Amino acid sequence: MQIDGLAGSQGILPAQAFLDAVAQQLGAQRGWIVPTLAWLTGASDAALHGLCAAGALGSAALLVGFAPAFSAAACWLLYLSLYSICGDFLRFQWDILLLEAGFLAIFYSPPLAVSPRSRAWSTPPSRPIVLLLRLLIAKLMFLSGVAKLAGGDPTWRNLTALTYHYETTCLPTWTGWLMYQLPRWFHQLSTIGMFFIELAVPFAAFGPRRLRMFAAAAFAGLMFFIGATGNYGFFNLLSVVLCVPLLDDRIVPQRWRASGWLRGVGIAHDEQPTSRAKPSQRGWPRGVTLALAVFVGAMTLVPLARAFRGAIPLPEPLLELYELQGGFQLVNGYGLFAHMTTERPEIIVEGSRDGIDWKPYAFRWKPGDPMRRPGFVQPHMPRLDWQMWFAALGSYRSSGWFLPFCQRLLQGSPAVLELLASNPFPGSPPKYLRATLYDYHFTSWAQWRDTGAWWWRDRPRPYVPALELSADGRLKTADIGPVGSRSPR
Repeated sequence: MQIDGLAGSQGILPAQAFLDAVAQQLGAQRGWIVPTLAWLTGASDAALHGLCAAGALGSAALLVGFAPAFSAAACWLLYLSLYSICGDFLRFQWDILLLEAGFLAIFYSPPLAVSPRSRAWSTPPSRPIVLLLRLLIAKLMFLSGVAKLAGGDPTWRNLTALTYHYETTCLPTWTGWLMYQLPRWFHQLSTIGMFFIELAVPFAAFGPRRLRMFAAAAFAGLMFFIGATGNYGFFNLLSVVLCVPLLDDRIVPQRWRASGWLRGVGIAHDEQPTSRAKPSQRGWPRGVTLALAVFVGAMTLVPLARAFRGAIPLPEPLLELYELQGGFQLVNGYGLFAHMTTERPEIIVEGSRDGIDWKPYAFRWKPGDPMRRPGFVQPHMPRLDWQMWFAALGSYRSSGWFLPFCQRLLQGSPAVLELLASNPFPGSPPKYLRATLYDYHFTSWAQWRDTGAWWWRDRPRPYVPALELSADGRLKTADIGPVGSRSPR
């Protein structure tokens, strides 16, 4: 739905231009450093659509249980192919989490299953792979907790971070507005509970059955709370799915297990299996799964050591091997919300035909009009809206995509305009473009009752000076005098 505007030929960061630059600089090493099927298919608009369509087809096949190991491998390879060429727009932590989980899903799936009715589904998943999936959800949680404390952010250490979180999160929601109104002590208690789940509960993921059940409930509960108060794409759903390997077949009611349609739902290794598999039905060769377990286990030591700021020394060959696998995102480190932003700057992009009257471009989901209620968009991930939040935290020079975005707006690119909620210049693009930075704040109960506004904003200041296109189509600073011209309220 977004690929044309983000990475298409008329998009913000054209993927083909990126591939051409990589090929020129890396030569024969390009396939290892930037692994993508686009080296074979190219990155034209049609090729990008093909990669997306093939991924959707693989997802559908995996969903219904058709050749699950092959379908999982196809999904992983296709998502990796897009991840490698879409630049900043596909580089969020849940993207690498999906790739890491998707790679393990290949070996979690029964390799001999062909159809949903295949008897191979009765073969339990390999125990080493189950342990690796438990390690993944535990690592995600534990590293997120360590990053908050090891990063030195005072708001996490004095338990005040959540008093800012709901207002300053990337894409706020109306439920987040409600949470923001709650007293300080509630946010501090919530922070203590979060630290308990992220720092203590991960160890329960490797304990006996009751501890694992508790860990699954705690992780899923935290993800539900986060997802109910913010927009994080598919992250919360994916994290809940990763809790499944903490469970076993006894969590499923007996009458459902007897029906047969939930075969293979659990991980009954330390309990009695719910289905009888013939000895001839085999999963992945034990040598393969053990080798994978050793590799992933060793690689996991690197992000764990780095989370403690180098306090744990590791051998140089291990560090080099970790860097070598980095392009494939097989093992990663995480640090969700490591630093809490205490203010909310927002970029307002405006266009003008005469340099006097300016009209704002409305985004679909990020804050803009103070009267518009913050809404829910997950599990969809509006990539441009998210990147606008990151861009506002620094200068436009630190966001290499922002000026190309402005250039596309001045060119009137339909693919990029499709990413926005509305186009204030439907006939032809504006002559000038500028970006202004405002500080946004949630309103209080009293302000909301009096005005109906969800936000109030102040301190307008230039983010990008007025721009226009030169004769050869490049960006240049517009010579239109002071920027204090009229713009809508």
